Amino acid sequence: MLLKLEGIYFKYPGEVEVLKGANLSVDRGEIVALVGPVGSGKTTFLMIAAGLLEPERGAVLLDDKPLKDQLPEARERIGLVFQNPDDQIFNSTVYDELAFALRQIHSSSSEVDRIIRKVAEKFNITHLLNRPPYRLSMGEKRIVTLASIIAYNPDILLLDEPTANVSSKIIESIKSVVEEFKQSNKAAVIASHDGEFIAETSDRVYVINNGVTVGGLDSKTILSNDELLTMADLKVNPSKRVQ
Repeated sequence: MLLKLEGIYFKYPGEVEVLKGANLSVDRGEIVALVGPVGSGKTTFLMIAAGLLEPERGAVLLDDKPLKDQLPEARERIGLVFQNPDDQIFNSTVYDELAFALRQIHSSSSEVDRIIRKVAEKFNITHLLNRPPYRLSMGEKRIVTLASIIAYNPDILLLDEPTANVSSKIIESIKSVVEEFKQSNKAAVIASHDGEFIAETSDRVYVINNGVTVGGLDSKTILSNDELLTMADLKVNPSKRVQ
């Protein structure tokens, strides 16, 4: 299994437990969705999966080995795109935002530049490279954060509410990236309230509620179960339930 989280417990200082034995797994060539109500712990779960938070109890395994024993090098293999791009973007230009992680990996500035130009062309943001991020729209920021992750070619893509507050054109671009990960024998985990997006992209779905995960079954099974949809506070167009 490429990435597995087993029996994860976590709480922030002075607060109640956010996660109470949560589980999730994703393998190569697979897209997994994580759904649940606001405040159910989806973002925290993704941050633990990315190695940015350490659980109180439980195991996070990358290629069946403890993730914590593979850090910080393993962060090159896992890319997390935050829900709010403003929490992720901190460089003065789009070019430098795309270059930041690459400069930690590649010593050659010409190689960094080559990759940036290639990724910028892929996402149609070449015209934005010299622009300061504060002058970008929300959709442009979303694409820039996604491009900054894709630039260093991770094995696992973690997306936190990727379709929130963006246009249908941006959503189609994100779908394309997710499909490319699947076809490239990589993996993605998507935390989302967008039932249509999940139905169209994911192979399996986990529901998280009250700190516990259920499901992990194929998307058609989960998205046609009214009890689980209610638990997840998720609405799915009936036409999307049986794809």
